[in-house]
Amino acid sequence: MQFEVLATCHTTKARVSRMTLAHGVTALPTFMPVATQAAIKGLTPQQVESLGITLILNNTYHLNLRPGTKILKEAGGAHKFQGWNHNLLTDSGGFQLVSLSKFTKITEEGALFSSPFTGEPTMLTPEESMSIQHAIGADIMMQLDDVVPSLTTGPRVAEAMARSVRWLDRCIEFHEKSGRKDVQNLFAIVQGGLDPELRDQCLDEMTKRKDGVAGYAIGGLSGGEAKDTFWRIVKQCADKLPADRPRYCMGVGFAEDLLVCAALGVDMADCVFPTRTARFGVALTFRGAMNLKLSKYATDLTPIDQNCPCPTCKGGTTRAMLHHIVTLETVAAHAVTMHNLTFQAQVMGGARDAIMQGTFPAYLHKFFDNYFGDVGYPEWCVNALRSVGVDLLEGKENAKVIPGDGGNWDYSNPKKQ
Repeated sequence: MQFEVLATCHTTKARVSRMTLAHGVTALPTFMPVATQAAIKGLTPQQVESLGITLILNNTYHLNLRPGTKILKEAGGAHKFQGWNHNLLTDSGGFQLVSLSKFTKITEEGALFSSPFTGEPTMLTPEESMSIQHAIGADIMMQLDDVVPSLTTGPRVAEAMARSVRWLDRCIEFHEKSGRKDVQNLFAIVQGGLDPELRDQCLDEMTKRKDGVAGYAIGGLSGGEAKDTFWRIVKQCADKLPADRPRYCMGVGFAEDLLVCAALGVDMADCVFPTRTARFGVALTFRGAMNLKLSKYATDLTPIDQNCPCPTCKGGTTRAMLHHIVTLETVAAHAVTMHNLTFQAQVMGGARDAIMQGTFPAYLHKFFDNYFGDVGYPEWCVNALRSVGVDLLEGKENAKVIPGDGGNWDYSNPKKQ
């Protein structure tokens, strides 16, 4: 990996970087769409590529179960298997310790899974996770970590954090012996739950291992914790992670979350949100989410966003047409998915341009004014951005602030007069 910081924001911690991997260059900060089973649901690799996306995510646990490493090796790796010619990151399988916890038993050796398909037991050790990811051929591989639900408290959090450090050592050792360090890059994952002291301990230990890893992820969040807690943990981690390594915040997909994380110094994020919400008929726009299932769109003959360059909007597909077919015809899921991924790319591309031009604070003001100005600014966003020198309420004496997590969702049709 070659990682080069090209520009930094004069106010916030945001930065623009160039990350060069075996399958090309990815500009950071960026959002990574999730292709869990080696496919972005509803889109071909060529369609994803046409949207300007250069980095996607596959899941180690699921690809090990199906199709299995034998066929992946025969195919020449996951890139060739799925027809994707750009960069690829694989999650280690650690998240499945939470999402499939009823099938899992954790020991110091590793995680003992029962396959959700066959019930067959499988031991996923740090070494086995690395071996599977070597077979997949991912450009970026995540360490196997011991993940607990975000809201967990007590001794289990400290246990998981310490074990994640020990498992990182085993991942580093296995990867260094593999002879693949020149083409595949290992990232560490900072754990510690919502406890700042445990996070500091994990950060201290993992930064000691800097020479063994190409980048760092902030894990164990986006699991139901308060957003005001979320951003403080992200800031704590981003502030302490090495400046010459990429920083990846796992499981982040809302536009406001992406921009706050970028302002705090995060370079990469991933989430199923934009593709999953598309399948439920929700389009993402710079004015907030648009629920195309609502009857108010039944006679609306405009595209989702007249300024959007995605094939759906440029091709003139109307809100009325999408309302007619969403959740009924698969083509609607394809159309809205292409739009939503383009929206995510526009948000992050706009951030990169603004950082390069020295106008990132103004970009944040414009985005949040358009997105939340009519419904109220989420208090956590206001607090988070103030911590890095941007006051969203500056010059807005009557601005509405929404306590808690906030959001801008299209829940209902207009009330009849």
